[in-house]
Amino acid sequence: MKAVVGLANPGSEYEATRHNIGAEVVHAAAEDWGERLGRGPSRVRCLTAEAAVGSEKVVLAVPLTFMNESGAPVRSLIDYFGVAAEDTLLVHDDIDLPFGRLRLQTGGGTGGHNGLRSVERSLGTRAFVRLKFGVGRPPGSMDPADFVLRRFAKAERVEVDLMVADAADVVRLWVTDTEAATRRAGERRPS
Repeated sequence: MKAVVGLANPGSEYEATRHNIGAEVVHAAAEDWGERLGRGPSRVRCLTAEAAVGSEKVVLAVPLTFMNESGAPVRSLIDYFGVAAEDTLLVHDDIDLPFGRLRLQTGGGTGGHNGLRSVERSLGTRAFVRLKFGVGRPPGSMDPADFVLRRFAKAERVEVDLMVADAADVVRLWVTDTEAATRRAGERRPS
């Protein structure tokens, strides 16, 4: 079994923000598979949905905790479903990746991302896979924390919707063909 987790903050005030883009991608992937995320098992503090892709089973999830506390729910999810860290894909925002770009990678540092830091601490490894979603850099001297908690500008939203669809394609490919998913992510360029 594989797991795909979209990192996000809970609550309507965070919907459609740059920091919650991981959850948007996971919801889109679930919808493409004809599934809808709902309350997971009581020990797993995540919204979840299960799907089958060919012979592969996958659980899609969005933690119900704040971003910087994502580690415990991710740990409980993979323990409950018996998923190895290396079979876990985290989808998250990345301010160091140019707007409109996607990157799929295994391991690596946290880049100052508190959600990744929390997951790394809870799992005790960096062996999980990451689908980074480029949200661009904060303008001028804006605090990066303030920037990622802002919604995308109207002019950006059309591109973001295309990016979410492309990222959901990468998620679907990753479940059965990591190399094809990596190529697909690398092909993503802003329109």
